[in-house]
Amino acid sequence: MNRLALITRHPIKAHGRELLASVVLSEGKTLPFDRLWAVAHEAAKLSDGWSSCNNFLRGVKTPQLMAMEAAMQGDHVRLTHPTLGALTVNPDDPADAARLIAWVTPLVPANRAQPVRVVRHDGGLTDSDYPTVSILSLASLTDLSARMGMELSPHRFRGNLWLEGAAPWEEFSWIGRRLQIGAATLEITERITRCRATCVEPSTGEVMGETLDALENAFGHKDFGLCAKVVQGGKVALGDAWSLT
Repeated sequence: MNRLALITRHPIKAHGRELLASVVLSEGKTLPFDRLWAVAHEAAKLSDGWSSCNNFLRGVKTPQLMAMEAAMQGDHVRLTHPTLGALTVNPDDPADAARLIAWVTPLVPANRAQPVRVVRHDGGLTDSDYPTVSILSLASLTDLSARMGMELSPHRFRGNLWLEGAAPWEEFSWIGRRLQIGAATLEITERITRCRATCVEPSTGEVMGETLDALENAFGHKDFGLCAKVVQGGKVALGDAWSLT
C-alpha cells in the first residue's frame, strides 16, 4: 500500500528531530519550523539569507548531535540528549540562544570550529538553496540495511516525509514528476547527496556503519532521498495515500 509512514522535522538544523502525526504544508515553503534556526560556528561566513550547511554545527563534524531529539512548544524548542539532559529555549531570545550555545558546546570536539551564535532564516536552512521538503523511501532504507547487514534508523537521513509502498530505489526515477500526498502536491526536483552524518547511529551519537561506502559500492553514488518543492499546500497525515503524476 502506498502510504505516508513517517513525518519528521528539525526545528534547529542538526539539533534534534521531532516526529509529527500530521502537518500543513504551504506552497513554496519547508515544513513549518523545519530548520528555521541553525547554530553558526566561529568560522562561518554567513549570507544575509540562506547560507550553506558548512557554516553551521552538523552531525558530520559533531556526531553527538545526531542523538538529540526536539519538540516545538509554542515559540520554544525543547531539546533532549542522552548525556546533556533537557533544555527548553526560544532561539530568537538572545539569552536563550546563549544558553543553547553553552549547553551544546560540550558535544563539539575541541579540534572543530566552536558554536558562537544562533541564526534564523524564515525560508528554512535546508541543504538546498531554496525551500524544500525531503522525500525518502522506507523500501530503499530496508534494501540498504540488508546490504550493510544492520538495521538502519531512518533518523540517520534526517528526512521529512518517508513513504511506504515504492520499490527500492524507484524514487530516483521521479525527478520532474509530481507527488500527491493527502491534500498537498509536491514537485520532485533533485536527488540528495549524503555526508558522513548518515554513518552515525542516532540512538547513541556514535559512528556505526559506513553508509557512504555501501552506497558507493552498490550504486556508484552517495545519494539517498529526494528534494521536493511544495506546489500546492494542504494537510498531510500519517497513513495518507500517495500517488505520482
